[in-house]
Amino acid sequence: GCLRPLPLIRETSNTAAGESAMDLVLKVADYHVLTPYVYPESWPEDGALRQIISLLVVTNLGAAVLYLGLGALSYYFIFDHNLMKHPHFLENQVWREIKYAMSSLPWISIPTVALFFAEVRGYSKLYDNVSDSPLGWSGLFLSMISFLFFTDMCIYWIHRFLHHKLIYKMFHKPHHIWKIPTPFASHAFHPVDGFLQGLPYHIYPFLFPLHKVLYLALYVFVNIWTISIHDGDYRVPSGLISVINGSAHHTDHHLFFDYNYGQYFTLWDRLGGSYRHPSALMGKGPMDLIRKLQVEGKLGKEQVNGHDQRRATCKEE
Repeated sequence: GCLRPLPLIRETSNTAAGESAMDLVLKVADYHVLTPYVYPESWPEDGALRQIISLLVVTNLGAAVLYLGLGALSYYFIFDHNLMKHPHFLENQVWREIKYAMSSLPWISIPTVALFFAEVRGYSKLYDNVSDSPLGWSGLFLSMISFLFFTDMCIYWIHRFLHHKLIYKMFHKPHHIWKIPTPFASHAFHPVDGFLQGLPYHIYPFLFPLHKVLYLALYVFVNIWTISIHDGDYRVPSGLISVINGSAHHTDHHLFFDYNYGQYFTLWDRLGGSYRHPSALMGKGPMDLIRKLQVEGKLGKEQVNGHDQRRATCKEE
């Protein structure tokens, strides 16, 4: 998975004549910041140019805050820093991941804002109230489940397509530089790669009804999940190993390339013949290799920028 900039959702409740039908987040930004402090009074809130500029600013700020904030929390409190001793961990890797992600986000936001603008203008199936759902509260639950399965299916095939030899080097290879990823690798994609893998999240509300607040909640969940599968915490509840695509599964994707393309579930990897049982759960994962090298005296205790000073040469088992 990759960064999906902050969804902005059109408000469709009864509004007075002349009042713009604003996205929830954009409306808050207008009320508290943009209208009183940024835009001149001659720029109406429902003006197309103003909305596009506002969407660009809010999308980029929201994406950066979520990526850096959630990434930092995961890096400092969940990520096992012993993984930085691994022979495949790159020099200054954390800084390089952050730099690459932050340079890609503005480019990803350009086509993404076009979709957000369509949402703000009312072309999506987003709705305000539970009563607007044909199935009421059960409709919210079903839409949440269908969102996860729909996007998981789409991302599997997009991700697998990005591994095709004709386009892999152009778009997806930069993300595979990180053999042992940190949480900050979660959004370190080429802009085309990042947009394509985020596209299913933006397409869903144009195809299926979805509550606006649930859309925002799912977006936050998506970002948390994207970071979690890069966080180096390989523990998976035993009953979910064969169902959930966790960090242990996704790390094997980074290490062995042709396996575990899924986002949340292992379903499509199993159907597509690309499932691999996580090596970390079989005693052959990154931490197992680190312990083996230390026992053999091939990995020193002192580290510089995540690299052993004597440069272990052993390959991943």
